[in-house]
Amino acid sequence: VATLPWPAGVVLGIVGFLVIRFVFPMFGSGPLVSMLSPALTIFAFFWLAACLLAAFGSAVKEKARQRLLDTRTNLESLSATGWRNFERLVGEAFRRQGYAVDENHQAGPDGGIDLVLHKNGRRTLVQCKQWKAFKVGVDVVRELYGVMAAKGTTGGFVVTSGRFTEDAKAFADGRNVQLIDGPKLFSMVKQAKQST
Repeated sequence: VATLPWPAGVVLGIVGFLVIRFVFPMFGSGPLVSMLSPALTIFAFFWLAACLLAAFGSAVKEKARQRLLDTRTNLESLSATGWRNFERLVGEAFRRQGYAVDENHQAGPDGGIDLVLHKNGRRTLVQCKQWKAFKVGVDVVRELYGVMAAKGTTGGFVVTSGRFTEDAKAFADGRNVQLIDGPKLFSMVKQAKQST
């Protein structure tokens, strides 16, 4: 529930509460239902509280992601954030373009897929590389392309706060892999800020 948008968590909590509290008891009668009724009431309130707490957590995370994106004022500020916040920032920029975004919640840099985007029935993979000192090479783009084929997705993005090598650009050309370098990302961030 905490990974859902916060309004969905609130609705899920209320609907679950009503079903557990009022609908379940309607399907039975007798001493067993009378005995279980207090337990169902407790469980219904527990369900509601858990969903509302998860929705609150989701709302706090959403606000933090928005603040993260809104505080990026120049290209250097994109590079100054940590790798995990960089992934969150990229995710929020895509969210503001109308994508539903699934974040990879594994701890530590994984070298693989960081975000999965959903829009218009299509699934797109995103690999984030917050590399400041050197350019993102063709191996990274090839890796994403291989994962796209293995997972049956038709599109992918490699996003970096830096630049791409010419080999990486050449490999992506003609394939459904889009490269977003630092300047393009900052432009995307500026557009995302204007959309709110």
